[in-house]
Amino acid sequence: QVQLVESGGGSVQAGGSLRLSCVASEYSYRSVCMAWFRQAPGKEREGVAAIYRGGVPTNYDGSVKGRFTISQDVAKHTLYLQMNNLKPEDTAMYYCAAGSSLFCRTRQDEYPYWGQGTQVTVSS
Repeated sequence: QVQLVESGGGSVQAGGSLRLSCVASEYSYRSVCMAWFRQAPGKEREGVAAIYRGGVPTNYDGSVKGRFTISQDVAKHTLYLQMNNLKPEDTAMYYCAAGSSLFCRTRQDEYPYWGQGTQVTVSS
């Protein structure tokens, strides 16, 4: 069982930045692929970005490409999401997820392990 704990959410104005962190209880075959998802009020959860243990591949949803960067510190068992130029439509609960898929896509069914989420609110 991989346990994931997110942090770094908060409230910012449009154009601002935040960096989310997710600490994993283990970096093993169970967490070879890690990803960020988000769920806005009244909407379905959607994939934001995913990264394989070696850093390649990385996959981004089109709505965040060029603004968000996913990265990881393997030694610290920590996943990051740097979010720049935030927009009100980025407001959501952000979740960290881990799985063993070699494809490392932003598909929810590829991730059996999930964190509790951290809230990001962007005001205009």
